[in-house]
Amino acid sequence: MTNRSNTIKSVALQAGVVGALVGVWSMVWVSGAFHESALPSPLAVLRAFGMELRNWRLANDLIVSLFRVSCGFSIAVALGIPTGLWLGHGLAARKALLPLVNFFRNLSPLAWMPFAILWFGVGDAATIFLIFLAAYFPVTLATMAAVGSIPAVYFRVARAYGLTGIEKLTQVTLPAIMPQVITTLRVTAGLAWLIVVAAEMVAGRDGLGFAVMDSRNGLRTDLLIVQMIAIGLIGVAMDRVLMRLTRIPSVQWGYQR
Repeated sequence: MTNRSNTIKSVALQAGVVGALVGVWSMVWVSGAFHESALPSPLAVLRAFGMELRNWRLANDLIVSLFRVSCGFSIAVALGIPTGLWLGHGLAARKALLPLVNFFRNLSPLAWMPFAILWFGVGDAATIFLIFLAAYFPVTLATMAAVGSIPAVYFRVARAYGLTGIEKLTQVTLPAIMPQVITTLRVTAGLAWLIVVAAEMVAGRDGLGFAVMDSRNGLRTDLLIVQMIAIGLIGVAMDRVLMRLTRIPSVQWGYQR
C-alpha cells in the first residue's frame, strides 16, 4: 500500500511540474513577448500533434530513428562488452590498446560524418555507423574499468570452487560488473539517441532529425515542438527500459557487494 501511495504521489508531482511548465508557456505566449512564429501556443502545438498522428508522419519518423539507434547501439554493446572483458583481463592488450581506445572515445562521432557519407552514402548505414562509434568506445572502457574493480577475493573463491572459463565469466565476472555496465548503457543510449537526431539532420532523408530540419526550414515551430517532445519522451522511455535490467536477480547481487 505504501509503494502504491508513493507512486501516486510521484505521478502527481510530475504532472504538477508539467502543468506548471505549460502554464508558464501559455502566459508567455499570451503576453506577446514572442511572435507566434517564434513561440506557438500550446493549443497550436496540440493541433499539430493531432495532425502528425493522423498522417502517420511522426510514427514513421519514430520507427526509422528507433531502428537506426537499435542497430547501432546493439552492435556497439555486442562488441564493446567482450572487448572490455578482454582488455580488463589482459594486461598486455590493455597497455597496447588503451591509448588508442581513449583517443577514439574522445573523438566526436560527428567528426566522422563526412567519411560516413562517403563510405555508406546518405541513409541508414551512415547513421548506424555514427551511432556505433558513439557507443562502442564508452561501453568498452566502462566494461574494462568494471572488470578491474572486481575484488581479487572473488576470483580466489571461484578457483577454490573449481570455476573456470565460462563458469567464472557467467557466475562471477558478469554479475559483478553489470551494475556499472548498466549505468554506462543508460548514459550511452542517451548519447546514441542524440547522435541519431544530429546525424539525420545532416545525412538523413527521413527520421526525427530530418523532420526537425524540415520543420525549421518551413518555419513550422508548432511541428518542431511536437518533434522535440517526441525526442525527449523516447529518450526517457529508453532509459526506463534499460533501468529495468537492474531488477535481474544476478544483477542485484552486484549492487549488494
